[in-house]
Amino acid sequence: MSDNLSNCGECPDGKVRDDSGRCVMPEVTFASLVLSLNTSALYHMGELPHPETGQRIVDRELAKHTIDTLTLLQAKTKGNLDADEQELVTRVLYELKMRFVKL
Repeated sequence: MSDNLSNCGECPDGKVRDDSGRCVMPEVTFASLVLSLNTSALYHMGELPHPETGQRIVDRELAKHTIDTLTLLQAKTKGNLDADEQELVTRVLYELKMRFVKL
């Protein structure tokens, strides 16, 4: 099956349309990495359902590991992020930590 779905209105899951209309993976950015880790942590805290089964699982160990990974990323990138990136990682970590405490 071709990745170019120019006859269709939508791209397959996880892909976006580029300037030429082809379905491609989205650009890798710091924000996309942080948001991906956020989604992973929310999934492991049972806040997001499994995409195929609809079941919600709670795995505190994996949720904490993901939060710890984001914390490490924040520490290792200190002084190298623009204001928007710093705000994103700070807010995401705050929200995840608050949700984890409630868990």
